[in-house]
Amino acid sequence: MITSFITKLFGSSNDRKIKKLKKLIDQINAYQEPFKKLSDIELSSKTEYFKKELSEGKTLDDILPEAFAAVREVSDRTIQQRHYDVQLIGGIVLHQGSIAEMKTGEGKTLTATLALYLNALTGKGSHLVTVNDYLAKRDSEWMKPIYEFLGMSVACLQNNMSDSARQKAYNADILYATNSELGFDYLRDNMKFRLKDYVQRDLSFAIVDEVDSILIDEARTPLIISGAANRSSDLYLSANKAVQKLQIKTDYEVDEKARNVQLSESGVDKMESTFNIKNLYAIEHLLLLHHIMQALKAHVLFKPDVDYVVKNNQVLIVDEFTGRILSGRRYSDGLHQALEAKEKVSIEKESQTVASITLQNYFRLYKKLSGMTGTAITEAEEFYRVYNLHVIVIPTNRPLLRLDQPDLIFFTKNAKYKAVVQDVLDRHKKGQPVLIGTIAIETSELLSHILKSAGIPHEVLNAKQHAREAEIVAHAGEPGKITIATNMAGRGTDIKLTQSSKDAGGLYILGTERHESRRIDNQLRGRAGRQGDAGESRFYLSLEDDLMRIFGGGTDQLKSRMAWGGMTDEDVIESKFMSRTIESTQEKVEKHNFESRKQLLEYDDVLNQQRTVIYEFRRAILEDEKKVINFIDEIIHQATAALIMQLTVAKTPTQEELRKFGETIHLMTGLPLEKIQKKVSDTQKSIHLAKELADFLSQEYKKIRTEVQNKEMIEKAEQWLFLETIDMAWKQHMLNLDNLKEGIGLRKNPLIEYKKEAFSLFQDMMNAIRYDVINHLFHMNAARFNQEELEKKRTQELEEIKTNASADSDKKTMQRDAPKVGRNDSCSCGSGKKYKKCCEK
Repeated sequence: MITSFITKLFGSSNDRKIKKLKKLIDQINAYQEPFKKLSDIELSSKTEYFKKELSEGKTLDDILPEAFAAVREVSDRTIQQRHYDVQLIGGIVLHQGSIAEMKTGEGKTLTATLALYLNALTGKGSHLVTVNDYLAKRDSEWMKPIYEFLGMSVACLQNNMSDSARQKAYNADILYATNSELGFDYLRDNMKFRLKDYVQRDLSFAIVDEVDSILIDEARTPLIISGAANRSSDLYLSANKAVQKLQIKTDYEVDEKARNVQLSESGVDKMESTFNIKNLYAIEHLLLLHHIMQALKAHVLFKPDVDYVVKNNQVLIVDEFTGRILSGRRYSDGLHQALEAKEKVSIEKESQTVASITLQNYFRLYKKLSGMTGTAITEAEEFYRVYNLHVIVIPTNRPLLRLDQPDLIFFTKNAKYKAVVQDVLDRHKKGQPVLIGTIAIETSELLSHILKSAGIPHEVLNAKQHAREAEIVAHAGEPGKITIATNMAGRGTDIKLTQSSKDAGGLYILGTERHESRRIDNQLRGRAGRQGDAGESRFYLSLEDDLMRIFGGGTDQLKSRMAWGGMTDEDVIESKFMSRTIESTQEKVEKHNFESRKQLLEYDDVLNQQRTVIYEFRRAILEDEKKVINFIDEIIHQATAALIMQLTVAKTPTQEELRKFGETIHLMTGLPLEKIQKKVSDTQKSIHLAKELADFLSQEYKKIRTEVQNKEMIEKAEQWLFLETIDMAWKQHMLNLDNLKEGIGLRKNPLIEYKKEAFSLFQDMMNAIRYDVINHLFHMNAARFNQEELEKKRTQELEEIKTNASADSDKKTMQRDAPKVGRNDSCSCGSGKKYKKCCEK
């Protein structure tokens, strides 16, 4: 009540921000008449004028009013679309690095041109990020005339482009691309062996279209580059056959909220009997246990025509948020293979991660990030806490006329579907177009069967009919047209109404079930009432719906109360209170999902810090092969110091410790043992021993280098050995961290323990890299080094790598016996701080 009173008295924070921005709109509008009088040549020359202004010390904010006015005038001349004032407000919000929530049909694509052009004037490039290749291509071609008129180059990144074409695209002033293409290019660049082969330049400014879809819905889906792991498919088949004997509640328990399944003692006994083993949880049977659990998940938690479809002898993932097939994506760590075994299709080889990054961490690489969508305010807290992005709700150009009716709630699904049919029939008779929203392919096909039985003509749009999407959407706004659709029709779908349809009441949205996320429901509603059109929406729900059954809590009690009150299965509740209760349930689910994403990010931040160190290390080596000798000298000193710390206890090493140390150096370098032993015996203190021996090894290596006449050859060889060693170690390190993450959940403070263990593993990896590089260098036959052959081999490897966006899945546990790292030890991430003040945090 107090908050409501204050809002009425002083206005909301959003209203105050919009009011403040309107002063800038007045400045932009002041240029309207002067710009209309400019010739095309005079108007196009404004770009050079703006760049000159920036070079002389002005900021982007200084030139914003004039630059926005120029874009609006050019848009009017080229594509005959003039930005509304509310779109100018949206453009300012995007430029300021915030999220613009703009209702469906308000022209986000045109709005983006303002901020993209302004920020491209710096010469550092502007990116517009979309959810699929089709939208990237459509929007770039649609807006291209504006940019080209102003002398700006524009490009569109597509899946099948070569590296040279990608380089050209990234060098354009304005680039339209999908989130996955951008992320995968970042990963691939950091696997290359020549800096000139990198396709991306520095990430300066990006606008993420449908920002809630990309930065929230897909946040738990890491981008993964993987290679085949060459494992047998026999275990998948035998595990699949074995779990089919298990019975729910007797042999395993299911947690639908957490989407997890756990074997009971009875289930363990059955598996041990089936595979003729004594202890399923013994170390030697961990791989078998992993396959059994993945097979059980595949059968219990993943449903055909809901989570995936089987098509052309393949298991294809269905995106729960968009209803579309995620082409080329596979579940990781054997889960996809378990589904293939379940569905009796060809089992592809399991893959091993070569490089990965979450979308959360990729987009935080941009110096300035903004976004736009029709539904962001419900996730405002997460956007601010994770990305430091504020959400600003932009007013609509015309008043919203859509009527959002209260939900209708039934006892059973059967009663709900019966009422849906009657409502659809009544709307059809009066010529009103109807869009029926469902959350799964399975439900869309069930409703189609029910409508067919009732003799009601209709179309079905789901992942199985995606080829006809454009045709179905093109006719969905015609009088009396009935369209059943999954979430495919929820985001970015523009249903055009005929005048007869508008006269009949506009598009009627009929939702058959609430989604876990309110944003998805709002996206469905947003198909109606675009740009001031009439429209209506209503959701038909039942107490048997998954959302109510799994997350509602107390639905059985509610049923009992309603029955006690004399209600029957045929009765219906139309209650704003019930609608609010359902929205409260959705909020609980959203908070649960937020916590899951937050936890993923906390764990991934550890990997992200280490990935940054490795990628910067690689890049430093690539930037100048002539300076690699400096890195070699540095790692010789680091490796020597680390070996002494491992092999000596006191400040003054014993003769036995000196002997072991000499033997280790001999094995690492291949230098004569007698020569090394003589060197180490001359020094008493460990600190002096480390420095003097490192200097000795550096001089010995330089002698080896002088024997090679071709200096360029040895420099290239050193560079390649460095990179190859780093990449092999990093690949194994990522696998170790995956295993560590899975096995650490039972500890008292898993995240803190994970940070400690991950740091230890990282330190071990860096030590291993140093040792292996030194070993390879001292044993290298530079005369046999063939740069062309190595480059050819590396190119083939990169071409063979397949890119997968992997869903969350289980990993094997890992036991580790490496020594612990002291809290006062130097942090090996390169910060120069102590471990307790760096990565341990």
